[in-house]
Amino acid sequence: MSQKKDQDNLFGDIDEWLEDDPFGLDEEIKIVIFKCLDCNGTDEVPDYIIGEFSVDKNNDEEVELHCPHCNGTMIRAKNVPSD
Repeated sequence: MSQKKDQDNLFGDIDEWLEDDPFGLDEEIKIVIFKCLDCNGTDEVPDYIIGEFSVDKNNDEEVELHCPHCNGTMIRAKNVPSD
């Protein structure tokens, strides 16, 4: 009987832990607009992706991505307002 009670407490703790969104799934994702230098197409890129690409860059270097429309070079759009 004691083992059953211990299992109930264990699962109760997990349920409480999961209610607190431990993986950050409810966090709002910041989106950055990138614009293609070749075809002028735009694409919405999550900020955390930009962070992954900027690991090897210096602070003054811009992240460049491949355009999903024409495979050209995309840079951060300067004149698009961010949320």
